[in-house]
Amino acid sequence: MKRARLPMLAVLPVTVIAFVVAVPFVFGNHPLQWSSGSLVPHLVLDGREQPRTTGSGGSHGKTSAAPSSTPEVARVDKAWKPGMPQWGAQLYWEDNPRHSLAYVEKQARLHANYLVGLHANSVSVSFPFFTRNRASTKISRGDKTPAPDRLARVLEIFHEAGLRTTIRPLMDEHSLKAEDGWRGNIKPADRDAWFASYEKFVTPYLKAAESEKATTFVIGTELNSLEGDPHWETVVDDAEKLFSGEVAYDANWDNYVQGPVVMPVSHLGIDAYFPIKVGDDASVDTLAAGWNRWLDRKAAGPLPKITVAEAGIGAMKGAYHAPGDFYTKRTVDPQVQANWYTAVCRVVQERKMSGVYWWSIYFDDDPNTKPDDKVASRLDFAGRPLTEKAIRACFTSDYAGPGTQTTS
Repeated sequence: MKRARLPMLAVLPVTVIAFVVAVPFVFGNHPLQWSSGSLVPHLVLDGREQPRTTGSGGSHGKTSAAPSSTPEVARVDKAWKPGMPQWGAQLYWEDNPRHSLAYVEKQARLHANYLVGLHANSVSVSFPFFTRNRASTKISRGDKTPAPDRLARVLEIFHEAGLRTTIRPLMDEHSLKAEDGWRGNIKPADRDAWFASYEKFVTPYLKAAESEKATTFVIGTELNSLEGDPHWETVVDDAEKLFSGEVAYDANWDNYVQGPVVMPVSHLGIDAYFPIKVGDDASVDTLAAGWNRWLDRKAAGPLPKITVAEAGIGAMKGAYHAPGDFYTKRTVDPQVQANWYTAVCRVVQERKMSGVYWWSIYFDDDPNTKPDDKVASRLDFAGRPLTEKAIRACFTSDYAGPGTQTTS
């Protein structure tokens, strides 16, 4: 049976406001690549692209787990059920085909145990797929794209831990950089061909998600230029024939606040890197108010049908102006990151949202080790005690979840 889909979110476009910040800024999810909110569709605010595209499948400024240990899988205290908040993290996986299945299983157990230790009940597995340039009509797997059977095994291990699972293919942007491009402004020369290629790519992953009973499959992420295209009707219809769970779409925060996100899916997530022009000593109350001002541009009051699919910020001075800035490495300030996490969690609860996933943990890393700030992204939160404390407080709060309310 076809599930009820998200109604079109009609809203008048908001006025775009320029921000003056100390780092390059762009209106898109990437700091010149995507994230925090400037007006050039591609600065460096996202923070995620460089580690994804230049990594070799090894550690991103952290210690990799020793391949010899095989930890037992811990279990969540209270497994997620519909109506409960999704408390989770984005696990970004650039696979290395030379890694054995035993290594993959060991890493999955390591991350499952770490998440259970944070009192998470959910995990989203993001992984890259590839295209050649902005006009390309071909979507492909690369060496870093996990094979569907390896993904299925990771999902199985997460389910052993009692975690709710989401699968999220994410277009890699390395090949787009020469054109100052990001995934949100691709312009396929032939949309019929692009969508046919994309559907061919996602089909085996939908089957893997179904075989392991994943809860959500994100059919697209931050594809601003393709939102509203009628081809999505066929893609989603076919996905729903293969996958009995929830088919979702994750919108970039700028598109979300500017106008309707028209996608024929049953759930909408936001990759949310709202810039707030405040000092490093800003209170949690001030940060939460800044987030609410952004959200109010779209709709006031509860947002029970919205999930914060990505939230994060650098543990460094000046980060509130550009929360997704990966490339800049200013002076480390763990309190900046911890306060942001606390504020975001408060907003999620006050607005009755479906939950939050923190960006991010890298699959090959050992999340139990402290980041090496000489090389690691400031956005890394695993191994930062103040932020982990904030996450645990969030995930053990008395927030019961959005329940069965309807979206505003």
